[in-house]
Amino acid sequence: MKILFQEIDNSPLIVFRIFFGFLVACESFGAILTGWVKRVFIDPQFTFTFIGFEWLQPFPGNGMYFYFITMGIFGLAIMLGYRYRIAIISYTFLWAGVYFMQKTAYNNHYYLLLLISFLLIFLPANRYASLDVKQQRVKEEKTMPYWISLLFIVQIAIVYVYASIAKFYPDWLDGTFTRNLLVNSTEIITLKKLFLQKWFYLFIAYMGIIFDLLIVPLLLFKRTRIIALIASLSFHLFNAVFLEIGIFPFFALTFALFFYEPEAIRRIFLIKKTSVENENLHQNFYGKRIVYFLMIPYIIIQLILPLRHHFIEGDVLWTEEGHRLSWRMMLRERNGYIIIRLKDLKTGKESIYNYGKELTEKQALNLAAKPDFIWQYCQRIKEEYKGKPIAIYIDCKNSINRKEYKTLIDPKFDMASAEWSHFKHNEWIVLH
Repeated sequence: MKILFQEIDNSPLIVFRIFFGFLVACESFGAILTGWVKRVFIDPQFTFTFIGFEWLQPFPGNGMYFYFITMGIFGLAIMLGYRYRIAIISYTFLWAGVYFMQKTAYNNHYYLLLLISFLLIFLPANRYASLDVKQQRVKEEKTMPYWISLLFIVQIAIVYVYASIAKFYPDWLDGTFTRNLLVNSTEIITLKKLFLQKWFYLFIAYMGIIFDLLIVPLLLFKRTRIIALIASLSFHLFNAVFLEIGIFPFFALTFALFFYEPEAIRRIFLIKKTSVENENLHQNFYGKRIVYFLMIPYIIIQLILPLRHHFIEGDVLWTEEGHRLSWRMMLRERNGYIIIRLKDLKTGKESIYNYGKELTEKQALNLAAKPDFIWQYCQRIKEEYKGKPIAIYIDCKNSINRKEYKTLIDPKFDMASAEWSHFKHNEWIVLH
């Protein structure tokens, strides 16, 4: 406990707040400029929310543009430290809305962004280099308790370690997935030829495992920190160029702030800030109750959640049960096709349901490859035929990493009567 509440320079947290606000503003405004908001929220007639959040629907018309503009403004307010507490709480709620409102464009860094936004609500990130200090809404402070830095270190360690462990499966270890991923990432013939070289895609595969597993330990030790930072820059910039995953590479790099001595961060980023090295530092009990009753339970939950798929029957790579919230990042290529058959229980007549009439191309691809999408869409069909006795049968086959197509959903199971479970295997998903 003495270590947790040891007083240290708060420069890492202050600089992180500035980078965080800038990046989420870029993410928000960029989502509009790149057409992401239009593709995901405006064009679709039907939105696949997280199960249980069906009540959470996009605003009509151009409402989602204003929604993202508002998030971008809050991002800038966070960066500037202006009305920080209002800005971070508001942004967190709005981003949670975006996250739970749609899963067609699911990305693990959206989840990480939500977690960090939540944590920042409880941290004194506006106590220096902020408009709140300048306008005397909060008292300027140059220090913080050590547990704040440790919290970020533990969080990013959880992300990387679980991501590394998830890669220990045959198609990653033999380079199948990395080869397919890299070849699809570029149209440049020279690069395609390089990416098809066995030595290269195996190198990328094993470097991915090694990087995820060792980057945090290497950053923790002063002797290896520079090497780790260079490796991190190379890894994330490579991902930014070839994998097009938004702000995540830059967001991940900002966590390095908490691995360096706070004094070093001050000298680089906050030149005008005076050193606290020669001051009489003591224990800082800021957030003692927060640590005991929020942060420790939070870390325990973060350690447990990625393990839940081990307690669900079947291979998560195939069933997808327990896949989300588990840091199973960019692990496989999944393709499928689906036919939805409706049977009128009065007449016995069967027909093919045209899901293409209201789904976008990306939604249709997800529908053909994700059991939870299939279950959710069947609920929508049931609602459409409310009052009419129908049975819904699914003919669906999937291929993992371009291998043999196998049956995903039991074609004899009436999906109109199917139930969804978050915590155990759903019987209508076929195990292989």
